Amino acid sequence: MKRLLFPCLLFASPLLAEEGFSIKGASDPMTIHVELDGKPYTAFRTDSKVPYCSPLMSASGAVLSRRWPMENGFKEDQDHPHHRSFWMSHGNVNGHDFWAWQFGKDPKIEFKKVGEIKKDSFTVELAWTAGGATHLTETRTYAFKKIDAKTTMIDFTSKLVAADGDATFGDTKEGFFAIRVDRTLRQKGPVAKGAIADSEGRKDGATWGKRSNWVAFTGPDEKNEPAVIAVLDHPSNLRHPTWWHARDYGLLAANPFGIHDFEGKKEKTLGNHVLKKGESLVFRYGVVLHHGSLDSSKLPELWQDFSKNP
Repeated sequence: MKRLLFPCLLFASPLLAEEGFSIKGASDPMTIHVELDGKPYTAFRTDSKVPYCSPLMSASGAVLSRRWPMENGFKEDQDHPHHRSFWMSHGNVNGHDFWAWQFGKDPKIEFKKVGEIKKDSFTVELAWTAGGATHLTETRTYAFKKIDAKTTMIDFTSKLVAADGDATFGDTKEGFFAIRVDRTLRQKGPVAKGAIADSEGRKDGATWGKRSNWVAFTGPDEKNEPAVIAVLDHPSNLRHPTWWHARDYGLLAANPFGIHDFEGKKEKTLGNHVLKKGESLVFRYGVVLHHGSLDSSKLPELWQDFSKNP
């Protein structure tokens, strides 16, 4: 029955699927496949407690995001099993940890249904549930853009609504909009050759807990070719420019809530944000995948263009 969610795709021309982005049909558990020029690019997956996209593909055909635990057979540290390629969750919503979740236990970000589907974008409806309550409902849109032959971008928008009552986003570094990069792009690990940079000129560990428009991991990809994977923070987001949880082992997360952790403050609720029942909060981020160097990625220009697009 889930195939009925994709009626417009069943009759799509094969020629259209071979040029630019295209969205492919569903499987069980719900998976939405995204192709670029007829080849796999990423897939939205619901086979864990938190939905995620995996893998993230460069124009070179290399995977730039973490493979484990989605795939085995790669020599990779098997830590943080909740770090699944590209996802969004938070470590404290009304006291519930949606970040470091465990199988078979609360909480969960539940897939509800597929919304609007276009040739280069799709929308899903989700619910953040725990303790018998729905704390948030979410409308999430992924839009895909080919900027040039070496650069693609995922434009991500999330509308969160406080559902069964007020929803408090707690002050914790464990969140929020996140990517775990592949082994060679990291700074820590047996094959790590990567580096970190932000929009303010900071490098590597100096980017952690700081506020900036964007942060990027750079280095050789799995094919030993230059690659960049970056996250852009939109000016409309809460507390822009956001703080960044960027770690040498490959975690890159934009987090507007973890103020006491990032700034070393004693008050542990500085970053709290309360949504009253029925109120909404919208977040927008860009994910840039580039085959080339940090300079050739032109991230400052990409962020300027992204920031001007409401």
